[in-house]
Amino acid sequence: MEHQSRRRARGGAAVLCGVGYWLPPLVVTNADLSARLDTSDEWITSRTGISTRRRVTPDLSTADLATEAAQRAIKSAGGGEVDALVLGTTTPDRLCPATAPEVVARLGLGYIPAFDVSAVCTGFLYALAAGVGFLAAGFAERVVVVVAEAFSRLLDPDDRTTAPIFGDGAGAVVLRQGSPDEPGAIGDIILGSDGAHSELIRVGAEGPRGVLENRPGSGVAQYFHMAGRDVFRHAVERMSAAATAAADSAGWRLEDVDRFFAHQANARITSALAHDLGIPAGRAAENIREVGNTAGASIPILLAQNAASGYLAAGHRILLTAFGGGLTWGATTLTWPEVDVVAGQ
Repeated sequence: MEHQSRRRARGGAAVLCGVGYWLPPLVVTNADLSARLDTSDEWITSRTGISTRRRVTPDLSTADLATEAAQRAIKSAGGGEVDALVLGTTTPDRLCPATAPEVVARLGLGYIPAFDVSAVCTGFLYALAAGVGFLAAGFAERVVVVVAEAFSRLLDPDDRTTAPIFGDGAGAVVLRQGSPDEPGAIGDIILGSDGAHSELIRVGAEGPRGVLENRPGSGVAQYFHMAGRDVFRHAVERMSAAATAAADSAGWRLEDVDRFFAHQANARITSALAHDLGIPAGRAAENIREVGNTAGASIPILLAQNAASGYLAAGHRILLTAFGGGLTWGATTLTWPEVDVVAGQ
């Protein structure tokens, strides 16, 4: 496959020591959507694997989601100081300034560096790489990596092909400096992008950067668009290659993987991906039925939920992979450590 970037903590390791998540309380069922769209529970479930999803209400912001998840991850890590915060999001509360500094202020973490990362559904792995980089460079001893998505605000509520897919929520992890041979050490992070296909997943009009089409007052809605069939093919191919590269870098055979955590884009994509990699269905974690596609937040939410349920246990060798707009993709490995999980919604 074409060149992809790798990031590791040089001379040491970034070690996961805390995890948390939070989902907004509003539950939207397939029946709720079917009542106003030309669709049905059977149509949605058969094509996406989704039955329910959580949605933000008008009083909830991306900063609200991120703060709740980060707070739980910090508590999971035993509290203490944090030296930097990286927020992955496709739905910042404003175009300017970034949302991350507000999250830091709400958490009472002082004047630490904080910034946003935008890589759509690969947001967690890109933000994780940034956190690993802070530790590797010696800029920090502990970093919070949080991803929060209010993706429903990007959707055309009358589009039956996209409105049922996405849910809102946030997930977070805490990283600390450590050694490569201890549980929780993040393996090489494989990252890639292909801007030649950026039109496959986008928000806003095409044209000269959409400046004229999407100017304020133009009447053109900035809704999410996705070329489903092409995205399916690219997602399976890119995640499969990245996951294989990450496992190879860790010295693992794919059959050595105890738990497989793929971005929860679509149940059929997860199934096709696990099949291509030869990973048994019982080892592939899923939550898309209950929460939908939570974009960049899907992997940290999935980690926290499965650690809380016991499906993910200390000592499990886990493989993570994601694919999103950009196009972007990535993968990494770690052996799950002993962590306490603070309950989310």
